[in-house]
Amino acid sequence: MSSDGLLKALNDSQRYLDVVHKPQLGKSEAEWLVETTVENFAKYYNSGFIEYRKSVAEAGDFASVEWTGRGATFRDVMGKEYIDCLGGFGVFNLGWAHPKVIGAVQAQLQKSPLPTQELLDPLRGMLAHLLAEITPGDIQYSFFVGSGTEAVEGAMKVAKLYTRKSGFIAAVRGFHGKTTGSLSLTGKSIFRRPAMPLHNNIYHVPFGDAEAIEQQLSIAKEVGNDIAAVVLEPIQGEAGAIVPPDDYWPRVRQLCDEHEVLLIADEVQTGLGRTGKLWGVDHWDVAPDIITSAKALGGGVMPIGAFMASPKIWSVFNSNPFIHTSTTGGNPLACAAAIAAINVTLEENLVEQAAEKGEYFIKHLKEIAARHSDIYTDITGKGLLIGQHFVNDDIGYEIASGLFKRGVLISGTLNNSRVIRIEPPLVMTMDEIDTVLNRLEDTIQSLHSTTSGTGAELPKVSLLSDDTKSHIVA
Repeated sequence: MSSDGLLKALNDSQRYLDVVHKPQLGKSEAEWLVETTVENFAKYYNSGFIEYRKSVAEAGDFASVEWTGRGATFRDVMGKEYIDCLGGFGVFNLGWAHPKVIGAVQAQLQKSPLPTQELLDPLRGMLAHLLAEITPGDIQYSFFVGSGTEAVEGAMKVAKLYTRKSGFIAAVRGFHGKTTGSLSLTGKSIFRRPAMPLHNNIYHVPFGDAEAIEQQLSIAKEVGNDIAAVVLEPIQGEAGAIVPPDDYWPRVRQLCDEHEVLLIADEVQTGLGRTGKLWGVDHWDVAPDIITSAKALGGGVMPIGAFMASPKIWSVFNSNPFIHTSTTGGNPLACAAAIAAINVTLEENLVEQAAEKGEYFIKHLKEIAARHSDIYTDITGKGLLIGQHFVNDDIGYEIASGLFKRGVLISGTLNNSRVIRIEPPLVMTMDEIDTVLNRLEDTIQSLHSTTSGTGAELPKVSLLSDDTKSHIVA
């Protein structure tokens, strides 16, 4: 590296820091930031990311670059406001920049941002205690990491250490992360195939089919493929908010006990109130042996993940506390955020809010879907983890981009727009839900108008019924 290059880095870093410290930007500054961000992503991060993001294609001359947010709304750097129905794929349960979480992190920042690694840091113990109080069954011990995929990796490791077995059963279309171990569990070829071979002794079965798990466990025992654990999302998130039959989780718990394998609930996305229960497994009163958490655990402010288990299982860690470590996992800033996130979730009754708002949202989405059966095939989900299922990818993309033009951000996926999640902050107001429903209806009407004008088969369908109109605020 030349001295000129280092001098440039010094000057560029200072200019970037100046942006960080500015509460808002003028028009020319904002335009510079948009152009710089697009260029930086294209040249130094991932050019495919720029090509994929619908915000770039739909925002006109300038890409949409996020800037600030509060509650369930955020603004881009040009000042346009959006209702957030994506919620960072489950990160923003508490909304953007919840003041209690921000305050906890700021207070801890003034004391010690990172631990010594040698002494005992109090917040790690506090958070572990809180999680023991709110997790199902006899789960008591926790280990903290920086993300959901790390939490799944840790859950796999402790399961293998405890059982002295190496195999796992997971679900088709399930999602558990993209590092090598968790990717082995993930049930989508588009993510798995490029990285093959992955962890061996992994078996995938259809989600919601307990008999398939029973059959796989029996086969594994017969041929000697020792299974350490069954790993499942309570409700499949990335697959499109897929809810299993009501007898599924109790039956899987029974099967795991009968075959002496562990049950791991991947609650990275479903945990901490997202589905209208504190934990997704609470819908079926099932206690897993190991549970993972992340996303919302950091209160939308700090990244943190955790895997947790009962004392019996955790004994393999207690006997050798250095068999699994992380330099920055469970740092004081992240733990402060998580402690505040748990406090806010309970204090503001966000679990109950998610259940009530989710029931309302799903009811009206099903009404819209019924009126537009040429566009929709289904609405699925629980609480505020909702899946919109469209007849094809093209329509799903048009709905997502049309809503974005109207100031509503919902999720699209790189490989499939046929199923698009609605996953807003749990603090979203009823008025904001009504606004989203109206903008969705307007998007559908626009789509019908466009296709009818070109002679396409997609017909126009009537606007909201009078009964529905009376409940929805424009």
